[in-house]
Amino acid sequence: MNRQTNIVVNYRNGANDSASTMNKIVLQGITWAHSRGYTPLQAYAQRFAEKNPGVEINWKRRTLQEFADFPIEKLTEQYDLLIIDHPWVGCAAATGCVLPLDQYLSEEYLQDQLQNSVGHSHQSYHYGGHQWALAIDAATPVASYRADLLKAANTAVPQTWDEVLLLAKDGKVAVPGIPIDILMNFYTFCIAHGAAPFQSGEEVIDEDTGVAALQTMRELYSIIPAECFKKNPIGVAELMSSSNDYWYCPFAYGYSNYSRLGYAKHLLSYTGLVAFNGKRLRSTLGGTGIAVSSFSKHKEIALQFAQDIVSPLCQQTFYVEHGGQPGHKEAWLNKQANSFTHNYFSSTLQTLDESYMRPRYNGYLHFQDEAGTPVQHYLLNGGNEKAVLQEMNTIYKQSQNAAKLATYE
Repeated sequence: MNRQTNIVVNYRNGANDSASTMNKIVLQGITWAHSRGYTPLQAYAQRFAEKNPGVEINWKRRTLQEFADFPIEKLTEQYDLLIIDHPWVGCAAATGCVLPLDQYLSEEYLQDQLQNSVGHSHQSYHYGGHQWALAIDAATPVASYRADLLKAANTAVPQTWDEVLLLAKDGKVAVPGIPIDILMNFYTFCIAHGAAPFQSGEEVIDEDTGVAALQTMRELYSIIPAECFKKNPIGVAELMSSSNDYWYCPFAYGYSNYSRLGYAKHLLSYTGLVAFNGKRLRSTLGGTGIAVSSFSKHKEIALQFAQDIVSPLCQQTFYVEHGGQPGHKEAWLNKQANSFTHNYFSSTLQTLDESYMRPRYNGYLHFQDEAGTPVQHYLLNGGNEKAVLQEMNTIYKQSQNAAKLATYE
């Protein structure tokens, strides 16, 4: 197929054509089970079908754990459209199970996506010389707080790490404590202590930096409530927005849904990260991309849907209006989008732009799945930091070998 900006769909005219009905095209998509990840996709699937009679797109929801338990490369055999996490693109490049979009979409379109990337969101799906997905969603850990409770207590939003610790000692701080989120924050504190992780093929981080990062994290995690160690970012947002127990979260992947009136009982406000030793913390880039399966029997239509929903116009209007958290920067700068999210986007954009991008080598996901557990154990129970780092290094070596041992049918 030649690269083009508008991929022709053959069913734009003919809503009443019996032949179109008989030849109805049905695409299957898979995404994650949260309003942010599902509602805008389902809403635009309905609109896309209205504009393209004879086409239907069904989106299935899976929990984040279900995604972890079933390899995405296998899902490409069942689904035309997939919402993916950028560390998976090393596997995509190795297996070719999703389409290299640079061979199908115009250079002009992709250049716009690059120039309007929120942080490194667009670049995170470019690997091995190809673009494996479009950044449909952008996120990184940001701070959230209950403005009403802080105001009532005449307490300011923390601006420094020491202020976070003081508020935590009063029992007013919640933070995600499951292994994956702890691992993302470990990267943050390695950077805060002067070195980015994964600069060496032999160790995750140098010993001095790693020990300092673990010790700093334990300053906080040793005083947060035990229930936090069972919470992911969604769980913390639900906890903060449904009760008055917690006033502040220093870092959790942001969800603009909770900054919208009517979504939850209490409104959450969002802001950037605090300063640590005089410098603002850098969090770890998240978000999602939309990819098209190489196994799809209707690649052109799937490509059209992906291109349309990530377009600047859709991202800053229809997508964000239906609960999405766009990957296109024009949406983050849009006044209307900021108006009904109480400035979620403008208040956190700098943190997105400064965020750290995770490794994407084929096999990294093994490390991501396993390496947070020894860190969580240390944060809960204390122990020898060097032993924790050694266990992480063992998992790192395993992840480097994981791709060599994998077989792709």
